[in-house]
Amino acid sequence: MDAATLAKMSPEEKEAFHREQEAKVQTFAYERPEPSDRPKDIMRLAKTRLGGFMVQVIHEGGENNLHYHNNSDTTWFVLRGGAKFYGPGDVLIAELGPEEGIAIPGGARYWFEKSGEADLELLQCVAYDTAGKSERINVEQHKDWMTDERLRVYETSASR
Repeated sequence: MDAATLAKMSPEEKEAFHREQEAKVQTFAYERPEPSDRPKDIMRLAKTRLGGFMVQVIHEGGENNLHYHNNSDTTWFVLRGGAKFYGPGDVLIAELGPEEGIAIPGGARYWFEKSGEADLELLQCVAYDTAGKSERINVEQHKDWMTDERLRVYETSASR
């Protein structure tokens, strides 16, 4: 809600607005999951109307494919391990270690993989644009482990 709209509210309406939002405050904690047989584990930490916060643990074979997100920006922050982020043509965008990150605007094509032997733990912070549906859109073929339907969305041709 913008400041002009808030300014037009009565004190009672404004108080009700604040209380409604304050009731949605979330706390969370992260505990590293037990090792699994999946290539990637994802732990949702919190979600709000405008943001999503997760930790992805990438094991051997958990790299993803070239894709982009519409109507959302994503910031990745390495907690443990190392990551390599690539753009189209497998051009290296960034090689990151612990306490380093990358901000990727919606529409930017990328993929990433863990680097080194250790599992990669990535904090993922997503900022959503409320103007449209946020989707992950594949540019290249999805990996076999990507069974969730959200991971199987592809660009469609305008001529279809």
